[in-house]
Amino acid sequence: MEQTVSAPQPVVDLHIGDTMIRLLGTAHVSRASADAVHHEISTGEWDTVAIELCDSRFKAFENPDAMKNMDLLQVIRSGRAPMVTAMLAMSAFQQRIADQFGIEPGAEMRVAIEQAKAKQCSLELIDREIGTTLKRIYRNVPWWRRFYLFSGLITSVVVHEEIDEQDIEKLKDGDLLETTFAQFAETAAEIYEPLIAERDRYMAAKLRQIASGQSKRVLAVVGAGHLKGLEADLKSAASSDTAQQVINELSSIPPASRWIKAVPWLIVALIFVGFGIGFYRSPALGMTLIVEWIVINGGLAALGTAIAGGHILTIISAFLAAPITSLNPTIGAGFVTALVEAYIRKPTVGDFSNLRSDASSFKGWRSNRVAKTFLVFFLSTLGSAAGTYIAGFRIGQHLFS
Repeated sequence: MEQTVSAPQPVVDLHIGDTMIRLLGTAHVSRASADAVHHEISTGEWDTVAIELCDSRFKAFENPDAMKNMDLLQVIRSGRAPMVTAMLAMSAFQQRIADQFGIEPGAEMRVAIEQAKAKQCSLELIDREIGTTLKRIYRNVPWWRRFYLFSGLITSVVVHEEIDEQDIEKLKDGDLLETTFAQFAETAAEIYEPLIAERDRYMAAKLRQIASGQSKRVLAVVGAGHLKGLEADLKSAASSDTAQQVINELSSIPPASRWIKAVPWLIVALIFVGFGIGFYRSPALGMTLIVEWIVINGGLAALGTAIAGGHILTIISAFLAAPITSLNPTIGAGFVTALVEAYIRKPTVGDFSNLRSDASSFKGWRSNRVAKTFLVFFLSTLGSAAGTYIAGFRIGQHLFS
């Protein structure tokens, strides 16, 4: 095994049985990476080119206009609004990188796809599904940090700050997905594990499966930050027989802890107990608690909706829905407001066409009807969540003061 540098991307060569695998580390904010990928594939004799993309991200490369066909109402009804919002935010963050540095994020992957087809090499996708990775990050993060993580992702998009030179150097070691969460992954082990370490194991298992087939020379194009982990995993004693077990394990979504599922219901129970105690002491106190619950919870949800640029009827629906949905953990205020906003302000073809570019700024989120619907969902949810705790605290103050 030897480690070299190729134009000037880091390269690791190793063997699994009779198969030679070259790991080509790329830097997605460096034009040299795309050139290195082109050089490796065009001059080498490769049976297979493996790339750090999952099926969903590959389809996005193949069909960048796929979002035009998105059924917005169906996305909201099926409960996929949080996931689509997160993925839209990541896409927007990557677009900002492209705009600032004049490069196309993932250009090296596009070159790998085009050159593999031109050389008639087998093309293999070795990364885990992005949706699975996001869900495993969510499950791995303590419940009290989950909203911070999600809000930080949105904030990284709407707060339009230039990326400085120090951050650029950090970006050169990662990949598209890792870059988006870089500020969190550096400090939180529970995010690093599913975001980076698990994907190293997953990709190593996929490469083992490829090596157990007919391919004798494999070029794997991966983010430079994955080289160390991939090399360590591929040097381990694991065999191709266990590769599918690893893939199955890392493709599953860990179930939520029972006590975490019980937390929202416990909060609801405490609120109802507070109302009951209030009315037991005096009807006036009970009514005061209910009025404050409605005003604080509904008011903050409506405020969030207004900040998102929601329609006046959506703002009213936020005020009316939040105090009720907060007492029913099976549905959130954001789902109600998003449905109302999407129904009233039906997105146009132009909104879908410009979604990627518009979502790279807060102004674009508020002007594009598709992005605005997701922003309404997020900010009304945030307002309702804040209102639940603030109003709950106020109920406690009235009862124990």
